[in-house]
Amino acid sequence: MLDKRPYEPLDVGTLPRRLATAPGLADRLGPAEHWRVREVGDGNLNLVFIIEGPLGSVIAKQALPYARCVGDSWPLSLERSYFEYHALVRLGQRDPGRLPQVHAFDQEQALIVMDYLAPHVILRKSLMAGEVLPQLDRQMGQYLARTLFRGSDFALETAHRKRDLALFAGNVELCGISEDLIFTDPFCVSPRNRITPGLEEDAAAVRADRDLKLAAAALKRKFATRAETLLHGDFHSGSVMVTAQDSRVIDPEFAFYGPMGFDIGAFLGNLLMAYFAQAGLGADERARGAYEDWILQLMEGVWTSFEKEFAQLWRTERSGMLGLAELFEDSGDAQGAEAARAALLRDIWRDTLGFAGIEMHRRILGLAHIPEFETIADEVVRADCERRALAMGRRLMLQADTFSDPRQVSRLARSVRLA
Repeated sequence: MLDKRPYEPLDVGTLPRRLATAPGLADRLGPAEHWRVREVGDGNLNLVFIIEGPLGSVIAKQALPYARCVGDSWPLSLERSYFEYHALVRLGQRDPGRLPQVHAFDQEQALIVMDYLAPHVILRKSLMAGEVLPQLDRQMGQYLARTLFRGSDFALETAHRKRDLALFAGNVELCGISEDLIFTDPFCVSPRNRITPGLEEDAAAVRADRDLKLAAAALKRKFATRAETLLHGDFHSGSVMVTAQDSRVIDPEFAFYGPMGFDIGAFLGNLLMAYFAQAGLGADERARGAYEDWILQLMEGVWTSFEKEFAQLWRTERSGMLGLAELFEDSGDAQGAEAARAALLRDIWRDTLGFAGIEMHRRILGLAHIPEFETIADEVVRADCERRALAMGRRLMLQADTFSDPRQVSRLARSVRLA
């Protein structure tokens, strides 16, 4: 058992002493006196350490009582590690092998110890380096279908789902961050916003765009009121680690019950931003064009794989309160069940596009930007890439009903890119 001590931020010296008594870690790593610890965190909120021993290695992630990207002027509750731990367990059960296994959880120290994913790298870095990942679309589409379906009333036993809903309803603070940073700040004057020089007029135009703000308000209402399934809650290309053949999902501390399209939209929105960023990342024109096409194919493939896997789960695992087999299959109307599935997927697709569009706005006009754009040294080029992404995001938010499939989204992206 880990002894109970008051919370303190750990470091490379104190972390091994804290974890020396954690059950099973010595068997996994070797004796604590031989552990090597290094701090590697570069995210917005947490401390992250790699612990290496004679027998193996793990990651230790400790929440800080403030937002690391801002400092102690923005205090945060340590409870987010509790929700991340439970999300890792649940999402990992719903798509086995796609999330790191948890080896220890120290609630007092807001500390999670889990698999060290090597040789995996953050997906963002792969996209910036022009690497092709042939399994990623299938794996991410299946992950999204399995976690979103299996965490919903279509699959879960009602009492189980409502207990989970009650548990994750406590993740109020991080939901509040999302509600502000994603759905509100980019569309108004906020001291947290920051923009690339040269985008001032574009930001002002967004703040004056009533139709866009109405769309943002409608999406925020869906985010806040549609408790459809357990979401990762912050699912983007910085939340996925990859090799050429494998992908893993990390960092679900923003987990909550919300609309199915939110996780999908956030991920596809980040892929679209990676597409628009390619023009500023320095590759020669031929190689860049081929990689841009691959990114769009990846975006299309994620949705296609999601749709295929969701349909399979609908036909084989639809046993929850919303399964309603008694209305369809049990009454000899299998086609009715297929019609219900198709209607549901159309709703999820529309939500996906709207959430993708708002993700693109918040990563350009809000607080948390993405390295794909931020590493473009020429501010004029960066602003142009971001301006095109904003134009794409606006179309997705306002005209989601006009896109019947992801190929149409790709055609629009190419058109906006060349405009």
